[in-house]
Amino acid sequence: DRKIWINAARLEEANNNKEMVHKIIERALTSLKANMGEINRELWLKEAEECDHAESPITCQAIVRTVIAIGVETEDRKHTWMEDADSFTANKAYVAARAVFAYTLTVFPTKKSIWQRAAFFEKNHGTIEQYESLLQRAVTYCPKAEVLWLMRAKSKWLAGNVPEARSILNDAFGANPNSEEIWIAAITLESKNNEHERARKLLQKARETAGTARVWMKSARLEWCLSNLAGALQTIQYGLGKFPEFPKFYLMKGQIELQQGHKEKARNTYDLGIKRCPECIPLWVSLATLETLDDNITKARSILEKARVRNPKNDELWVNAIRLEVKAGNDNVAQALLARALQTCPKSGILWSECIFMAPRPARKTKSVDGLKNCDNDAHIVLAVARLFWLERKMKKAKEWFIKAVKLNPDLGDTWATYYKFTAAHGTEDELKVLVEKCVQADPHHGEYWCKTCKSIDNWRIDGNTELMLKLCAKSLPELR
Repeated sequence: DRKIWINAARLEEANNNKEMVHKIIERALTSLKANMGEINRELWLKEAEECDHAESPITCQAIVRTVIAIGVETEDRKHTWMEDADSFTANKAYVAARAVFAYTLTVFPTKKSIWQRAAFFEKNHGTIEQYESLLQRAVTYCPKAEVLWLMRAKSKWLAGNVPEARSILNDAFGANPNSEEIWIAAITLESKNNEHERARKLLQKARETAGTARVWMKSARLEWCLSNLAGALQTIQYGLGKFPEFPKFYLMKGQIELQQGHKEKARNTYDLGIKRCPECIPLWVSLATLETLDDNITKARSILEKARVRNPKNDELWVNAIRLEVKAGNDNVAQALLARALQTCPKSGILWSECIFMAPRPARKTKSVDGLKNCDNDAHIVLAVARLFWLERKMKKAKEWFIKAVKLNPDLGDTWATYYKFTAAHGTEDELKVLVEKCVQADPHHGEYWCKTCKSIDNWRIDGNTELMLKLCAKSLPELR
């Protein structure tokens, strides 16, 4: 019986005879095979999980190493073992999950995807030492995997060890010469640590070697951040000469020209950008927004209509058109546009969210039910429902829906910011602390208000500091209505 063997192994472990544990588990399997006993892989792995929970890590690891390959076809090994790791992690059997990753990496030592999954596991469930040690081994086996180098360098940087982060990026350059991602990471490291001249020199080298549109954009942005607007515009102009269809150049140029008070120049920049990059939605929205600054509602409306002709299924354009009419006091036109928008994009969470809060209060519950029927897996609609419960002072339900929203799409920063604002008002300090930790772990990159906060030139010095961005974004959110 396997229980007898496992108990014997656990007894040896308890008596610190660690070298005997693996031998006992191997003898157990040898004995079962010799006596024609069935070796049920699932049951053995369940025993490993129980050993993990019972704080018998050596026995747990021995069971995993010994039985993990039993009954698994060669072509199914990677998929099956990753499922095993996910299952152990879900059940909080972290020693067992770590043992699965360790064994899998001995079989597939050059698989970047496995190293990356193992690294994410250690980041979420291990110590910083375990995380960094694993990444150090990872880049040895996968020196061409840029993402692994970047994770390792970022870990050192966040720990405040800038020289070590710099050294890691130098090693990464050796393995990946002219890599855009590594250039950008090195430049970001220097600029975030106020080494602006170092960053400028790196950018000059990057333009000469990698020379990508993104490198030119980062060069212009650094000058913009340092208030060298003329230098930023000059860099953008050079970049446009090389990459005339790179939309971010037009967006940056228009924003800088607006900052200088040159509305007509900005208008011409956005107009040219739209001609060259008609599928770039932010360019259309920026041009329409510029017209609303001068109360040119008719012109802004015309721009958004043209944008929808070129991009008919884009829900962001529909939302901006609807908000334009609301702002102009044309509520009936806004409602008619909303109806057309939902016919065109019936699965859009942001449109259904708009629909809920444009409805009179008594009708909002019905609208939320309709929205959930159409797109229940969209975090925007789930967030809208959470806000609705908050507005109705149903705090327990609101919290449940906020949790559901961040689980559904942890990359949506607006959800984290709204949840933070809710918790700051109605939760405890401990709940707020846990929320911030989870948000930092998720490292969100999307969301209407989140992106505005992150991309604001005023916030460039804290770019990459998720906690501060979360708090700033929460402050920027509109009041519930």
